[in-house]
Amino acid sequence: MSGKKYSIGLDFGTQSCRALLVDVETGEEIATDVMEYPHGVMDEYLPDKVTKLEPDWALQHPQDYLDTMASTIRNVLKKSGISADNVIGLGIDFTACTMLPIDKNGEPLCFKKKWEKNPHSYVKLWKHHAAQDEANELNRIAEERGESFLKRYGGKISSEWLIPKIWQILNEAPEIYSEADRFIEAGDWVILKITGNECRNSCTAGYKAIWSKREGYPSKEFFKALDPRLENVVDEKLSRNIYPIGAKAGEITEEGSRITGLKVGTAVAVANVDAHVAVPAVGITEPGKMLMIMGTSTCHMLLGTEEKMVPGICGVVEDGIIPGYFGYEAGQSCVGDHFEWFVKNCVPEEYMKEAREKGIGIHKLLREKASRLQPGETGLIALDWWNGNRSVLVDVDLTGLIIGCTLITKPEDIYRTLIEATAFGTRMIIETFEENGIYIKELYAAGGIAEKDEFMMQIYSDVTNREIKISGSPQACALGSAMFGAVAAGKEKGGYDTIVEAARKMAKIKDKVYKPNKENVELYNKLYAEYKILHDYFGRGENNVMKRLKEIKRIKRGQA
Repeated sequence: MSGKKYSIGLDFGTQSCRALLVDVETGEEIATDVMEYPHGVMDEYLPDKVTKLEPDWALQHPQDYLDTMASTIRNVLKKSGISADNVIGLGIDFTACTMLPIDKNGEPLCFKKKWEKNPHSYVKLWKHHAAQDEANELNRIAEERGESFLKRYGGKISSEWLIPKIWQILNEAPEIYSEADRFIEAGDWVILKITGNECRNSCTAGYKAIWSKREGYPSKEFFKALDPRLENVVDEKLSRNIYPIGAKAGEITEEGSRITGLKVGTAVAVANVDAHVAVPAVGITEPGKMLMIMGTSTCHMLLGTEEKMVPGICGVVEDGIIPGYFGYEAGQSCVGDHFEWFVKNCVPEEYMKEAREKGIGIHKLLREKASRLQPGETGLIALDWWNGNRSVLVDVDLTGLIIGCTLITKPEDIYRTLIEATAFGTRMIIETFEENGIYIKELYAAGGIAEKDEFMMQIYSDVTNREIKISGSPQACALGSAMFGAVAAGKEKGGYDTIVEAARKMAKIKDKVYKPNKENVELYNKLYAEYKILHDYFGRGENNVMKRLKEIKRIKRGQA
């Protein structure tokens, strides 16, 4: 094999899979391709269109991962004209916790006719929130027992994570729990399919499965306290073999070659989480720099030299992002989804017509109208909890709120207010880190919103009173995965021996920097003070009206 060497990064998101072909030496992005999942996000029905799902469910079909991987990899090779012989490595990242039950041969249970009508046999996507009862009970028992792991996750384990989802399966579908040889992250399952090796990655294990490099999983006694049937869940249904990020999972097998079109023997990296893999893609390899990965949701990533306990974070994991550092994660469950909900449900036809006549999208029209407003001019403020609160309250039962509406409130007023709400949520996260000794010197952003939405990024700069640097790649997650693919190949094959070395050559940021407007900063400080009052009033138990309403809705829908 001679000539230039390339690596491919696969970014498995909420709605689609994206492949990126990258020059290993320069980081130049040669070709990209994206394919939406044929089954999408299943939150109302199973594929049979008959089996109805309950509220707060979010499933996916694992065949979609194989189909999109096969299509996008072949397409980037075809578009670029580059031979698979010159691809030295493959890395993948995944939304998490996105988990599924498999049999002893690694086949998902939903592939079997016997289980295809049982919702618990499918992939539970990260935003599957129907395990909240289990999460609540887990947190109660862990707190009563004084379990030390709670502190690493800001005091609460989320219903989005692995153990509550497994426990929900055990409670609601014990036959699926029994039939499953093991439960596995979707990213690790894809690696298993193409390499033949089960390599559970330390990133998802650490952030989503209550595993620690120093302590391992919680004790058998803890799991027994949850439910006697869970006493041996780690040894019976998971694995204690955890592989560090940056490691090589294996090589493409003949079956893997048939699926991907890549050459047998191509190096494959251990899987990673989408947000985490983007950190080195913008060149962050040291503490004090926070990266916001902004899409349907937002993840806030940060490196530290020591383990500190920060309320409401999603986790602090040793070697969780970059080897040698503690990786901190926080997040917001609803950002891009927020605006999509508003456009689909609250925008009048006259606005849609205006957008069509101007030949622009409805989001762009709303941004144009909203940009003519000054901070505070709408008279509105909102809480950004349409999909619950991930950080710093860790409570999926919280819901959205807009206050200040009158008969002259317009769609652009609300649209701007929703954007501001997400910016306030990010400021809350930043302040919580700094109040607990984790200081943020620089702010970076990546993802679709950071790439395309100048209006929103300026609001974030004004609200946080910080300069914001932007990823040089519109596909930061896929680029990060391609970098880890190059590390899996190693220097001998034309790649790199560490992710830090890869970042020096392949990472990139744009020249453009968003800088805060002093007048806007002062106005947003006043609005943020109001946001904090509402945040604590509705989010910290003083008024649980959101939860009471949700319970009434659940009961009435159950009677329907």
